[in-house]
Amino acid sequence: MLRPSSSFNRHADRLLLWTLRLLSALAALIVSLIVLFLLRGAWPALQQIGPARFLHDSSWHPSEGDGDFSYGLLPMLAGTLLSSGGAVLLAAPLGLGSALFATSYGPPRLRGPHRQLLQLLGGIPSVVIGFWGLVVLTPLIRQWHPPGQSLLVGILCLTLMILPTTALLSEQALVDVPAESLQTAAALGLSRLATLEGMVLPVARGGLLSAVVLAIGRALGETMAVLMVAGNVIQVPATLFDPVRTLTANIALELGYALDLHRAALFVSGLVLMVVVSVVMALAAGLRRSPSLE
Repeated sequence: MLRPSSSFNRHADRLLLWTLRLLSALAALIVSLIVLFLLRGAWPALQQIGPARFLHDSSWHPSEGDGDFSYGLLPMLAGTLLSSGGAVLLAAPLGLGSALFATSYGPPRLRGPHRQLLQLLGGIPSVVIGFWGLVVLTPLIRQWHPPGQSLLVGILCLTLMILPTTALLSEQALVDVPAESLQTAAALGLSRLATLEGMVLPVARGGLLSAVVLAIGRALGETMAVLMVAGNVIQVPATLFDPVRTLTANIALELGYALDLHRAALFVSGLVLMVVVSVVMALAAGLRRSPSLE
Protein backbone atom coordinates (compact mmCIF):
# COMPACT_ATOMS: atom_id res chain seq x y z
CA MET A 1 0.00 0.00 0.00
CA LEU A 2 2.89 2.38 0.61
CA ARG A 3 4.68 1.83 -2.72
CA PRO A 4 2.05 3.44 -5.02
CA SER A 5 1.88 6.45 -2.73
CA SER A 6 5.67 6.78 -2.70
CA SER A 7 5.82 6.46 -6.49
CA PHE A 8 3.06 9.05 -6.89
CA ASN A 9 4.94 11.48 -4.63
CA ARG A 10 8.13 11.05 -6.67
CA HIS A 11 6.25 11.74 -9.92
CA ALA A 12 4.55 14.78 -8.36
CA ASP A 13 7.88 16.14 -7.12
CA ARG A 14 9.43 15.61 -10.56
CA LEU A 15 6.50 17.35 -12.25
CA LEU A 16 6.73 20.27 -9.85
CA LEU A 17 10.49 20.51 -10.41
CA TRP A 18 10.15 20.67 -14.21
CA THR A 19 7.27 23.12 -13.94
CA LEU A 20 9.39 25.46 -11.84
CA ARG A 21 12.29 25.07 -14.26
CA LEU A 22 9.99 25.93 -17.17
CA LEU A 23 8.63 28.99 -15.41
CA SER A 24 12.15 30.14 -14.54
CA ALA A 25 13.26 29.70 -18.14
CA LEU A 26 10.17 31.61 -19.31
CA ALA A 27 10.94 34.51 -16.98
CA ALA A 28 14.55 34.61 -18.23
CA LEU A 29 13.30 34.50 -21.83
CA ILE A 30 10.96 37.45 -21.24
CA VAL A 31 13.78 39.55 -19.80
CA SER A 32 16.06 38.57 -22.70
CA LEU A 33 13.39 39.55 -25.23
CA ILE A 34 12.96 42.94 -23.55
CA VAL A 35 16.70 43.56 -23.76
CA LEU A 36 16.76 42.49 -27.41
CA PHE A 37 13.81 44.77 -28.16
CA LEU A 38 15.64 47.74 -26.61
CA LEU A 39 18.87 46.90 -28.41
CA ARG A 40 17.08 46.58 -31.75
CA GLY A 41 15.37 49.93 -31.31
CA ALA A 42 18.51 51.67 -30.07
CA TRP A 43 20.90 50.18 -32.63
CA PRO A 44 20.49 52.89 -35.34
CA ALA A 45 21.35 55.61 -32.83
CA LEU A 46 24.27 53.66 -31.36
CA GLN A 47 25.60 53.02 -34.86
CA GLN A 48 25.14 56.47 -36.40
CA ILE A 49 25.53 58.74 -33.37
CA GLY A 50 27.84 56.60 -31.25
CA PRO A 51 27.64 55.82 -27.54
CA ALA A 52 30.09 58.60 -26.67
CA ARG A 53 27.71 61.32 -27.83
CA PHE A 54 25.11 60.25 -25.28
CA LEU A 55 27.69 60.74 -22.54
CA HIS A 56 29.56 63.81 -23.77
CA ASP A 57 26.78 66.02 -25.16
CA SER A 58 25.71 68.50 -22.51
CA SER A 59 22.10 68.94 -23.69
CA TRP A 60 19.25 67.14 -25.43
CA HIS A 61 18.20 68.66 -28.76
CA PRO A 62 17.51 65.77 -31.16
CA SER A 63 17.03 66.76 -34.81
CA GLU A 64 16.74 65.02 -38.13
CA GLY A 65 18.05 67.96 -40.18
CA ASP A 66 21.51 69.28 -40.88
CA GLY A 67 21.42 71.80 -38.04
CA ASP A 68 22.92 71.51 -34.58
CA PHE A 69 21.67 68.59 -32.54
CA SER A 70 22.75 66.91 -29.34
CA TYR A 71 21.82 63.74 -27.53
CA GLY A 72 23.14 64.16 -24.01
CA LEU A 73 21.52 61.78 -21.53
CA LEU A 74 23.61 62.65 -18.47
CA PRO A 75 21.34 65.49 -17.22
CA MET A 76 18.31 63.21 -17.35
CA LEU A 77 20.27 60.32 -15.84
CA ALA A 78 21.29 62.65 -12.99
CA GLY A 79 17.66 63.67 -12.49
CA THR A 80 16.61 60.02 -12.40
CA LEU A 81 19.28 58.97 -9.90
CA LEU A 82 18.84 62.01 -7.65
CA SER A 83 15.06 61.79 -7.48
CA SER A 84 15.05 58.02 -6.92
CA GLY A 85 17.97 58.11 -4.49
CA GLY A 86 16.43 60.92 -2.45
CA ALA A 87 13.11 59.09 -2.27
CA VAL A 88 14.78 55.88 -1.10
CA LEU A 89 16.77 57.76 1.55
CA LEU A 90 13.50 59.06 2.97
CA ALA A 91 11.33 55.97 2.45
CA ALA A 92 13.77 53.37 3.83
CA PRO A 93 13.93 54.66 7.44
CA LEU A 94 10.24 55.58 7.38
CA GLY A 95 9.36 52.09 6.13
CA LEU A 96 11.53 50.43 8.76
CA GLY A 97 9.97 52.61 11.47
CA SER A 98 6.51 51.66 10.23
CA ALA A 99 7.44 47.97 10.28
CA LEU A 100 8.81 48.22 13.83
CA PHE A 101 5.63 50.00 14.92
CA ALA A 102 3.47 47.29 13.39
CA THR A 103 5.45 44.38 14.85
CA SER A 104 6.96 45.56 18.13
CA TYR A 105 5.90 48.95 19.45
CA GLY A 106 2.40 49.71 18.20
CA PRO A 107 -0.73 48.84 20.21
CA PRO A 108 -2.33 45.66 18.83
CA ARG A 109 -5.60 47.46 18.07
CA LEU A 110 -3.78 49.92 15.78
CA ARG A 111 -1.67 47.45 13.82
CA GLY A 112 -4.49 46.27 11.57
CA PRO A 113 -5.70 49.77 10.59
CA HIS A 114 -2.09 50.87 10.15
CA ARG A 115 -1.44 48.04 7.68
CA GLN A 116 -4.71 48.74 5.84
CA LEU A 117 -3.79 52.40 5.42
CA LEU A 118 -0.46 51.42 3.91
CA GLN A 119 -2.14 49.01 1.53
CA LEU A 120 -4.60 51.74 0.53
CA LEU A 121 -1.73 54.16 -0.06
CA GLY A 122 0.01 51.58 -2.23
CA GLY A 123 -3.10 51.25 -4.39
CA ILE A 124 -3.40 54.97 -5.21
CA PRO A 125 -2.59 55.54 -8.92
CA SER A 126 0.59 57.46 -9.61
CA VAL A 127 -1.30 60.10 -11.59
CA VAL A 128 -3.38 60.90 -8.48
CA ILE A 129 -0.25 61.34 -6.37
CA GLY A 130 1.24 63.49 -9.13
CA PHE A 131 -1.92 65.61 -9.25
CA TRP A 132 -1.81 66.03 -5.47
CA GLY A 133 1.83 67.06 -5.64
CA LEU A 134 1.05 69.53 -8.42
CA VAL A 135 -1.82 71.31 -6.68
CA VAL A 136 -0.68 71.02 -3.05
CA LEU A 137 3.07 70.58 -2.73
CA THR A 138 4.14 72.71 -5.68
CA PRO A 139 2.42 75.94 -4.47
CA LEU A 140 3.86 75.42 -0.98
CA ILE A 141 7.39 74.97 -2.33
CA ARG A 142 6.90 77.96 -4.70
CA GLN A 143 6.18 80.20 -1.72
CA TRP A 144 9.39 79.01 -0.11
CA HIS A 145 11.60 78.91 -3.20
CA PRO A 146 10.39 79.38 -6.81
CA PRO A 147 9.60 77.88 -9.27
CA GLY A 148 7.87 75.15 -7.23
CA GLN A 149 8.06 72.27 -9.69
CA SER A 150 11.41 70.85 -8.74
CA LEU A 151 13.54 67.91 -7.76
CA LEU A 152 12.31 68.26 -4.17
CA VAL A 153 8.64 67.80 -5.10
CA GLY A 154 9.60 64.81 -7.25
CA ILE A 155 11.44 63.25 -4.31
CA LEU A 156 8.51 63.79 -1.95
CA CYS A 157 5.99 62.28 -4.39
CA LEU A 158 8.24 59.30 -5.07
CA THR A 159 8.71 58.80 -1.33
CA LEU A 160 4.96 58.65 -0.89
CA MET A 161 4.70 56.10 -3.69
CA ILE A 162 7.42 53.69 -2.56
CA LEU A 163 6.74 53.96 1.17
CA PRO A 164 4.04 51.22 1.18
CA THR A 165 6.36 48.83 -0.64
CA THR A 166 9.19 49.46 1.81
CA ALA A 167 6.99 49.35 4.91
CA LEU A 168 4.94 46.25 4.08
CA LEU A 169 7.91 44.18 2.88
CA SER A 170 9.99 45.27 5.87
CA GLU A 171 7.15 44.25 8.17
CA GLN A 172 7.00 40.85 6.51
CA ALA A 173 10.75 40.43 6.92
CA LEU A 174 10.45 41.14 10.65
CA VAL A 175 7.47 38.79 11.01
CA ASP A 176 9.44 35.98 9.33
CA VAL A 177 12.17 36.04 12.00
CA PRO A 178 12.20 32.53 13.54
CA ALA A 179 10.45 32.21 16.87
CA GLU A 180 13.55 30.45 18.24
CA SER A 181 15.51 33.70 18.01
CA LEU A 182 12.88 35.57 20.00
CA GLN A 183 12.70 32.78 22.57
CA THR A 184 16.46 32.84 22.96
CA ALA A 185 16.39 36.61 23.54
CA ALA A 186 13.62 36.20 26.11
CA ALA A 187 15.55 33.45 27.89
CA LEU A 188 18.56 35.75 28.10
CA GLY A 189 16.42 38.49 29.60
CA LEU A 190 17.16 40.99 26.83
CA SER A 191 15.12 44.16 26.57
CA ARG A 192 12.95 44.86 23.53
CA LEU A 193 15.52 47.25 22.08
CA ALA A 194 18.38 44.81 22.68
CA THR A 195 16.35 42.02 21.07
CA LEU A 196 15.75 44.13 17.99
CA GLU A 197 19.39 45.17 17.69
CA GLY A 198 20.96 41.82 18.51
CA MET A 199 18.46 39.30 17.15
CA VAL A 200 15.66 40.57 14.94
CA LEU A 201 17.37 43.10 12.66
CA PRO A 202 20.44 40.94 11.87
CA VAL A 203 18.23 37.96 10.99
CA ALA A 204 15.83 40.08 8.91
CA ARG A 205 18.54 42.10 7.17
CA GLY A 206 18.27 40.19 3.90
CA GLY A 207 14.50 40.76 3.71
CA LEU A 208 14.92 44.43 4.59
CA LEU A 209 17.47 44.78 1.80
CA SER A 210 15.04 43.17 -0.64
CA ALA A 211 12.38 45.70 0.37
CA VAL A 212 14.75 48.59 -0.37
CA VAL A 213 15.79 47.08 -3.72
CA LEU A 214 12.18 46.71 -4.86
CA ALA A 215 11.49 50.27 -3.78
CA ILE A 216 14.48 51.46 -5.82
CA GLY A 217 13.17 49.59 -8.85
CA ARG A 218 9.78 51.24 -8.60
CA ALA A 219 11.28 54.69 -8.04
CA LEU A 220 13.56 54.36 -11.08
CA GLY A 221 10.68 53.29 -13.30
CA GLU A 222 8.08 55.81 -12.16
CA THR A 223 6.94 58.18 -14.91
CA MET A 224 3.67 60.03 -14.51
CA ALA A 225 4.05 61.55 -11.04
CA VAL A 226 7.59 62.77 -11.71
CA LEU A 227 6.57 64.10 -15.13
CA MET A 228 3.83 66.19 -13.50
CA VAL A 229 5.78 67.72 -10.62
CA ALA A 230 9.52 67.79 -11.42
CA GLY A 231 9.46 70.64 -13.96
CA ASN A 232 10.83 68.78 -17.02
CA VAL A 233 13.87 70.99 -17.52
CA ILE A 234 16.86 69.14 -18.94
CA GLN A 235 19.71 70.11 -16.61
CA VAL A 236 21.87 68.77 -13.83
CA PRO A 237 20.26 70.28 -10.72
CA ALA A 238 22.43 72.38 -8.46
CA THR A 239 19.89 72.42 -5.60
CA LEU A 240 16.77 70.57 -4.55
CA PHE A 241 14.68 73.45 -5.85
CA ASP A 242 15.83 73.15 -9.46
CA PRO A 243 13.50 71.50 -11.99
CA VAL A 244 14.68 68.28 -13.61
CA ARG A 245 13.62 65.74 -16.20
CA THR A 246 14.04 62.00 -15.72
CA LEU A 247 14.71 59.38 -18.38
CA THR A 248 11.23 57.89 -18.04
CA ALA A 249 9.56 61.30 -18.33
CA ASN A 250 11.64 62.07 -21.43
CA ILE A 251 10.48 58.86 -23.11
CA ALA A 252 6.84 59.51 -22.22
CA LEU A 253 6.96 63.10 -23.49
CA GLU A 254 8.70 62.51 -26.82
CA LEU A 255 8.00 58.97 -27.99
CA GLY A 256 4.64 59.91 -29.48
CA TYR A 257 6.15 62.14 -32.18
CA ALA A 258 9.78 60.98 -32.39
CA LEU A 259 11.02 59.59 -35.72
CA ASP A 260 14.14 57.84 -36.99
CA LEU A 261 17.24 58.79 -34.97
CA HIS A 262 15.21 60.68 -32.41
CA ARG A 263 13.12 57.57 -31.75
CA ALA A 264 16.22 55.38 -31.65
CA ALA A 265 17.78 57.77 -29.12
CA LEU A 266 14.76 57.31 -26.88
CA PHE A 267 15.35 53.56 -27.04
CA VAL A 268 18.88 54.28 -25.87
CA SER A 269 17.32 56.08 -22.88
CA GLY A 270 15.36 52.92 -22.08
CA LEU A 271 18.49 50.82 -22.47
CA VAL A 272 20.39 53.08 -20.06
CA LEU A 273 17.56 52.77 -17.54
CA MET A 274 17.68 48.99 -17.91
CA VAL A 275 21.43 49.03 -17.24
CA VAL A 276 20.94 51.15 -14.11
CA VAL A 277 18.32 48.75 -12.75
CA SER A 278 20.58 45.77 -13.55
CA VAL A 279 23.48 47.37 -11.68
CA VAL A 280 21.28 47.99 -8.65
CA MET A 281 20.11 44.37 -8.67
CA ALA A 282 23.67 43.10 -9.03
CA LEU A 283 24.85 45.22 -6.10
CA ALA A 284 21.95 43.97 -3.99
CA ALA A 285 22.78 40.37 -4.87
CA GLY A 286 26.38 40.97 -3.87
CA LEU A 287 25.30 42.43 -0.54
CA ARG A 288 23.05 39.44 0.14
CA ARG A 289 25.99 37.09 -0.40
CA SER A 290 28.30 39.09 1.84
CA PRO A 291 29.32 37.38 5.11
CA SER A 292 27.86 40.21 7.17
CA LEU A 293 24.35 39.25 6.05
CA GLU A 294 24.67 35.59 6.88
